[in-house]
Amino acid sequence: MINFFSYVIWYHSGNQPLEDIMEQTINIEQIFGILRKYSRLIVLSTVICTLLAGILTFFVITPQYSASTELLVNRKQNTDAGAQWNQVQTDVQMINTYKDLITKPVIMDSVAKKINNGKSTKLDNDEIASMISISNNQNSQVFSVTAKADNAYTAADIANMTATTFQKKAPKIMSGTDNVSIISKAKPDLTPVSPRSKLNVLIGIVLGLLVGLAIAFIRELMDKTVKDESFLTEELGLTSLGVVNNIAPKDLIKKAIMRTSTLSRRG
Repeated sequence: MINFFSYVIWYHSGNQPLEDIMEQTINIEQIFGILRKYSRLIVLSTVICTLLAGILTFFVITPQYSASTELLVNRKQNTDAGAQWNQVQTDVQMINTYKDLITKPVIMDSVAKKINNGKSTKLDNDEIASMISISNNQNSQVFSVTAKADNAYTAADIANMTATTFQKKAPKIMSGTDNVSIISKAKPDLTPVSPRSKLNVLIGIVLGLLVGLAIAFIRELMDKTVKDESFLTEELGLTSLGVVNNIAPKDLIKKAIMRTSTLSRRG
């Protein structure tokens, strides 16, 4: 059987510009058609982005571990009940001062010396300070010192060493701060806090799907090929004058050979 394509002869009637006629509108049926047409592209894009997200998460990004210790700071108490209440509120407000003090060289110098003792890779004050964060609950005299590092034991050591150093130096630096208590020590947590592997892989899947869909719809919208006669007659309102079949060259050669063979037999 000879396979052929069809060329449609048509003419454009009316005053509407051809550029306006060719503007494409997409309905629900066309959307599903585009999804079926480019399904392999969409799946491939999703798989590639998911693999990239997995490679970055498990092989490129360095895991970070976190450890926290909690401190309670009591200043010298007044015997008067009203004064004691005011003192508690002052202690709460002073926590912001403690936050600033902990990351300053007066504390970090001692922490760096103890952390770097006996280690080949040295951490300077700024590096250690960037690993530390201070937080507290509202209206609470307890605050947490949290350290993040690429090693769970290093994170715990930094948090504990910072708390211990602050406990020793705070009374000397700030008058009236005579009782700093460490109410819980940091322990190594071998579960990394980042990267979040499941979230990253999910982001890779969604991103790959969106990229695949975007490419599919862009390619479809940029495709100005007339795919069938109904598009010309129904969508564009043009009149069909007929159909001319286009036979592939290889089919013409095959047909010619068959005809020659038939004539030779008759002769």
